[in-house]
Amino acid sequence: MRSVTSSGANYEEACSAESKADFIHKMHIVLKELRESSYWLKLLHKAEIITNEEPSSILTETEELIKIVAKSVITSKGLRK
Repeated sequence: MRSVTSSGANYEEACSAESKADFIHKMHIVLKELRESSYWLKLLHKAEIITNEEPSSILTETEELIKIVAKSVITSKGLRK
């Protein structure tokens, strides 16, 4: 729960960044928190603590957010291919 709410809070912080470097730094934190959320969802599902289909859709959405945030960091750094 902490990593999920932290990623949202850090995203809000990134939206109010004081500089490009600050934005990139905060988006890196968002990325870390989303990856942690993904880890915990997988762990809870494998341990059968969560057994319904919902974790699958939440995990898919988390993975999509990871891709979006990672692309945003890459674009912000000017590392486009």
